[in-house]
Amino acid sequence: MVRALRPLDRKLVRDLWRLRAQVLAIALVMASGVALLCMSLTSIEALSETATAYYDRYRFAHAFAHVERAPEHLADRIRLLPGVQSVSTRVVRSAVLDVPGFDEPVIGQLVSLPARGEPALNRLALRSGRLPRPEAPREVVLAEPFAEAHGLAPGDRLRAIMNSHWQELTVVGLALSPEYVYTIGPGALMPDDHRYGVLWLGEAAMQAAWDLDGAFNDVAVSILHGADVQAIIAGMDELLGSYGGIGAYARADQISNWFLMNEIEQLKSLASILPTVFLAVAAFLTNMVLARLIAVERSEIGLLKAFGYRDRDIAWHYVKLVLGIGLVGIGLGWAMGYWLGLVNTRIYADFYRFPFLLYAPGPVPFLTAALASLLAALLGALGTVRKVTALPPAEAMRPPAPPLFRRTALGRFRAFRSLDQPTRVLLRQIGRWPVRSFVTSLGIGMAVAVVVSSMMWLDAIDRIVDTYFLQAQGQDVTVGFTEPRGGTVTGELARLDGVVTAEPMRVVPAKIRFGPREERENLQGLPAEQELHHVFDAAGRSLHLPPGGLTISTMLAQLLGARIGDVLTVQVLEGRRPVLEVPVVGTFETYIGSPAYIDIRALNRLMKEQASVSAVHLRLDASRRAGVFRELKETPKVSFITLKDAAVRTFHDTMARTLLIYISFFVAFACILAFGVTYNAARIALSERGRELATLRVLGFTRAEISYILLGEIALLTVVALPLGCALGYGLARLFVGAFTTELFRIPLVIEASTFGLSIVIGVVATALSAFLVRRRVDRLDLIAVLKTRE
Repeated sequence: MVRALRPLDRKLVRDLWRLRAQVLAIALVMASGVALLCMSLTSIEALSETATAYYDRYRFAHAFAHVERAPEHLADRIRLLPGVQSVSTRVVRSAVLDVPGFDEPVIGQLVSLPARGEPALNRLALRSGRLPRPEAPREVVLAEPFAEAHGLAPGDRLRAIMNSHWQELTVVGLALSPEYVYTIGPGALMPDDHRYGVLWLGEAAMQAAWDLDGAFNDVAVSILHGADVQAIIAGMDELLGSYGGIGAYARADQISNWFLMNEIEQLKSLASILPTVFLAVAAFLTNMVLARLIAVERSEIGLLKAFGYRDRDIAWHYVKLVLGIGLVGIGLGWAMGYWLGLVNTRIYADFYRFPFLLYAPGPVPFLTAALASLLAALLGALGTVRKVTALPPAEAMRPPAPPLFRRTALGRFRAFRSLDQPTRVLLRQIGRWPVRSFVTSLGIGMAVAVVVSSMMWLDAIDRIVDTYFLQAQGQDVTVGFTEPRGGTVTGELARLDGVVTAEPMRVVPAKIRFGPREERENLQGLPAEQELHHVFDAAGRSLHLPPGGLTISTMLAQLLGARIGDVLTVQVLEGRRPVLEVPVVGTFETYIGSPAYIDIRALNRLMKEQASVSAVHLRLDASRRAGVFRELKETPKVSFITLKDAAVRTFHDTMARTLLIYISFFVAFACILAFGVTYNAARIALSERGRELATLRVLGFTRAEISYILLGEIALLTVVALPLGCALGYGLARLFVGAFTTELFRIPLVIEASTFGLSIVIGVVATALSAFLVRRRVDRLDLIAVLKTRE
């Protein structure tokens, strides 16, 4: 039997070589799907393994809690909680920094280090220099991204306001920490290494600066494998509640880890959507080419059966042809996928700061992509191969019955009869093969759809910036305080030279419950009629805050399962910790976060406190900004200072840097998709109609007219494909928006006319390129050889 199959194997090699251009076009489409799947899966694997190794090596804690002040001996009671492995106490405070050469205010997160040795948890990955010495209280280790942004190195100096006193600090080392993989400041959406950084100082210096001798205000806990995390958190809350604890939380809710894990989940969504599009089109192209090849080789198939080849041998021959195409696509896809995965992982490594990167993909991502692509190709060929096995030898050796040609409905229209002969020929061809024509248009349309859904992200980011920053926020600066201040601080800041308007804000951490559901969220108190920071609905309107209840985002309402009129239980996590019953009086849509707003005076009443504020929004005179910044640097007990224009720039720069890379990937893949569909459709049409076109040439049709008949069909199908692709792109974008929705971000479904226009141009250019290659083949058509064929 092995010897009998050798002629078929030789035929297989000849077929692959003869169809090499079409095989390559299909393989490139398939390779695009394989590459996207490999890129996503290898990035997921690399990020997960890097994070796990980093967390384990530097002992990232499993639970965290912050208090106002707790005695050190309380750590022993936390250690006794069932399932607790180790406990690390420390002092964590915010401070205004004065960095040489940088005029704007900078906020530093100051974290204490133990007097001897490394911390038990959340250890530092020292990148250069050394740790502070116990006898040198003014030595500091800087987070490496912050140091790089300001050009700081060991030996440099900077100043910090530590509990209302300026202290000069000497940089002795640069480090990274598993706790700050994604370093984001209070009120920020993106890391801004110029205006927010982490500094580690000796424990004695931190305790002395904030009068915390023998005490701590922050604790991290590691937990034994299999222990009940929620039970430990509840135990920590019980122990820390009387010391001003604002609620312990698990690693899953720690902000840096949350961002990283959420990114991995979004990569999983990407891996399930786009590769499917490319592999489905590859299956269709495989079916087209195989069906045409079998139609051409119909008599050869009959002879093979007559000579004794079994149906399964012939079917296996064509399956091997499909597998050959698939293997070419898999090989190209693996190479592209490995490279794209490395590029993608390096982008994430710059965004999420790791001291090392583990990119050593195992076989699973590549085997998964290969299996998916081969399965798609085989499914596309299944129906055609079954026709081969069902064809009797005698029937196969006869030429196929010619298609039934009759006058089409188009011929009844005078407008159709007035068209020139070549145009009528191409229109009849489309009308006689409607399914194939539609599927060809669908394939080209999918290429346009990929571009539309990719470039939609730029439109969505512009809408988020416009809504969240430009329309909702009228302030230039927001100043936050380490603890609530009296209402008079708003007037004090308003009197600064250069401040035009000041508006107070009260922020209260709380647990909000409705029925069995609970969410941890800040209550944000604002004036009923806001002048600077507006409660802004994404529909484009500012909301008035009624005095008698909460106005919550639709995301928070969805998480709680609450509606207008429902009464929420609010457990305040500061001060006297009252438990409040507050009705929902309004909802609004927002793209970022899940906020809950209330009239600031109503919040002060519920808290049974005098007028107090947690932050103040300021609008500045642009010509006096520098003077205001100097004053703010001298303001005591400031926990953060946020500049709106800097936040907008950071948001745009960060998103643009990453999105443009991904969009370029997807546009390139979309061009391959359009090229592959168009080229195969044109080549198959040329193969089917070669004798007809040659006859027309003999009858006097020019090369231009012949090209028009063949390529005009592709052009018309492309014209149909463009609006279809825009509609499919809108649907694909909607699918992306749903898959990428999180508690923190909602992507608006916004596609500008320019995005549709550019996507159409890209699709047309890719289609025109493939048409040009086929046109060259038409020009080289051998009339004598074609007319000698049996078809």
